[in-house]
Amino acid sequence: MKTFKLKISSPDGDIFNGDAVKISLRGTEGELAVMAGHIPFVTSVVPCKCKIELDNETVKTASLEAGLLSVSSDIVILLSGSFNWDN
Repeated sequence: MKTFKLKISSPDGDIFNGDAVKISLRGTEGELAVMAGHIPFVTSVVPCKCKIELDNETVKTASLEAGLLSVSSDIVILLSGSFNWDN
């Protein structure tokens, strides 16, 4: 599967900076998922569970507070007040 650059940051610093296949979470308009080649956009994120699929078929989950998701042609950035890995 194609990957994209994903960076996740909180006030505590960078939490993840690497390649991902897919990120799934909840925006203010509902559930959303981003994969490589997604159209650029910016949206608010509400408190939710976040699922990140890596290129080695690993799936990581986390709980996050409200934040901001920015999708551009070369990187996806998730900024959140709090981000805690489940596993």
